[in-house]
Amino acid sequence: MTRRYNLLFLCTGNSARSIMAEALANQLGKDRFQAYSAGSQPRGNVHPLALQVLQEAGLPTDALRSKPWDEFAMPGAPEMDLVITVCDKAAGESCPVWPGHPITAHWGVEDPVAVTGSPEHVHKAFANALRLLQHRISLLLALKLEAIDRLVLETQVREIGKSA
Repeated sequence: MTRRYNLLFLCTGNSARSIMAEALANQLGKDRFQAYSAGSQPRGNVHPLALQVLQEAGLPTDALRSKPWDEFAMPGAPEMDLVITVCDKAAGESCPVWPGHPITAHWGVEDPVAVTGSPEHVHKAFANALRLLQHRISLLLALKLEAIDRLVLETQVREIGKSA
């Protein structure tokens, strides 16, 4: 049996992109990943449109919550194998020291929360972010993590962040 990897998605507000990535990775990779999300300055609530597009995609949203990344650097927290930032701002911040020294990567995704315009335009931005995250998580799932050495894996996970 293949082991499950702990995966943490980070963003500043932890209200949309990282939340959507957590939900997608847990659903698509349920046999391979236990995904989490957190933010450096969490907003404290999940954006309603993030919840809506997840529900429209048939993904469960009940357990999703906005939380600080410090929660995952404390004693007793699950040890992460991969930590992926999904917003440029979080990628530039000083992160906590993660127990176990996980592989880190940046998968920049435009912030749908910052999009303005018609409700349809804003909804499309959330749907596009979800689609991009789904594509990248699918690429991650295609990797045989247990058969790749750490340096190669880190390079491949970082390359996924460049895919559109």
